[in-house]
Amino acid sequence: MSSGSFNEEPLQRELPEVMALFQHLIDESIEGGGGAGGEMLIPFAFEETLCRDIGTGLAPPSLHLWSHPGGVALGLRDSKLPFAAEAMAKLERSGLRTAVRHSGGAAVPLDAGIVNVSLILPKSRGKLDFHDDFRLLVSLITEAVAVSHPKAAAQIVAGEVQGSYCPGEFDLAIGGRKFCGIAQRRQSNAYFVHAFIVVAGSGQERGELIRSFYEDAAGEEQSLSYPRVSPETMAGLQELGGPDTVGMFATGFRQALARRGVELISSANTGYTLEYTDPRVVEAAQMLQERYSLQ
Repeated sequence: MSSGSFNEEPLQRELPEVMALFQHLIDESIEGGGGAGGEMLIPFAFEETLCRDIGTGLAPPSLHLWSHPGGVALGLRDSKLPFAAEAMAKLERSGLRTAVRHSGGAAVPLDAGIVNVSLILPKSRGKLDFHDDFRLLVSLITEAVAVSHPKAAAQIVAGEVQGSYCPGEFDLAIGGRKFCGIAQRRQSNAYFVHAFIVVAGSGQERGELIRSFYEDAAGEEQSLSYPRVSPETMAGLQELGGPDTVGMFATGFRQALARRGVELISSANTGYTLEYTDPRVVEAAQMLQERYSLQ
C-alpha cells in the first residue's frame, strides 16, 4: 500500500460551482453552527435523506459539517462481534451514545472536538472511481489545514496507519499519528464521501476508548477479525501543530473550497431546506435504528 504527501500529488478535480452548506457543529462560536443534538443516527439519516434528494435533483450538491457531543459509531462488522451489544451497553452507561452506522469503516468516537465532513454530490455520467473522490477529500483537508498551519499541512501523509481505529488506505497522519479517516456511501443517483477529523483533545484517549470497546466486544476470542488498536497511533491536529479548534478547521475547509472556485451558500438561500427535525430525517433514523439495532 503506497503512501505519500498529497502536496506532491495535487488533484485537479472539477467541483460544482455552487454548493449548499449545511452546518451542525457544537462549537457555538462558529457562524451558522447550531447544536448537533444527542441522537446518534440523526446526522447519518440527515445525509441519507439529503443524498436522496440530490440524486433526484431536488437539492443542490452540498457540504455537511457536523459534530456530536459524545458517542461511538460502530461499523457493520463491529456489530457482529460476540459481545458487541454488551460493550455498547457499557458505553451507554458511561454517558456515551452508541449506534451502528451503515456507511463503511469501523468503530469511531464522536465528540465536540471531532469535525465530520461530507461532500454530497450527484453521480456524473461515465465510469466512477471512488478512489478519486477519496483523493479529492484528502486534498481538500490538506488545503484546509494549510490555511492556518501550512507547516503542519506539508507534513500530512496518506496511507493506512497500522494500529489506528477505523484503519483504511486513505488515513491521514502527521509523524505517523493518524488524525483523519475517510469512508463513502453510494446511492443509485448520488453519493457522499465522508471524513472524520480529530481536531481538539487527546487522540490517545480516544484510541483507548475504542481499544476498550473492542476488548469488551470480542471477549476472550482472539481469533476474531477486528482492529487491534494501539492508542498512541492516534492524535488530534491540535497535538500535531495544526488547527486547535473546530471553528478554525471548519473555516479553513470552507476557504479551501472557495479557493477552488466553489461558492458555498446557505441552504436557506437555495430554495431547498432540510433540518435534523424534519419528519423524513427522523423516520430515516428510526429505520436505521431498527435495521441495525443489536437490542
